[in-house]
Amino acid sequence: MDIVKICAFAFVALFVMSLFKGSKNQITMAISMVCGIIILMAMIDKLSVIIKFLQNLAVKANIDFVYLNVVFKVLGIAFLATFCSEICKDAGENSIASKVEFSGKIFILVLSIPILMAVLDAILKIM
Repeated sequence: MDIVKICAFAFVALFVMSLFKGSKNQITMAISMVCGIIILMAMIDKLSVIIKFLQNLAVKANIDFVYLNVVFKVLGIAFLATFCSEICKDAGENSIASKVEFSGKIFILVLSIPILMAVLDAILKIM
């Protein structure tokens, strides 16, 4: 059970951070960032399994890979924006965190325009 290992790692990082909490704020921030990056790197294998599954599903359902690539990019933007935003919040910079979240939403909207146009074209063809 990998989630148990990740939770244990996170609790160890939290314990180490609590030791430095009062005196060295820079060390706690660095520990938090390193912990987040290590957990993210541990999940890359799991993400590749999901991507392969969705690609196989798209082949079986005869879905164009252009749409699937857009979905993957949207998911990547959402994960990265959330990750960066949470790091900013941990550092006490809520205003920067909100701007990162806003930027992620704008990028997602820009990427979704071709899919929205395809849906609109399909609706117009039906009418």
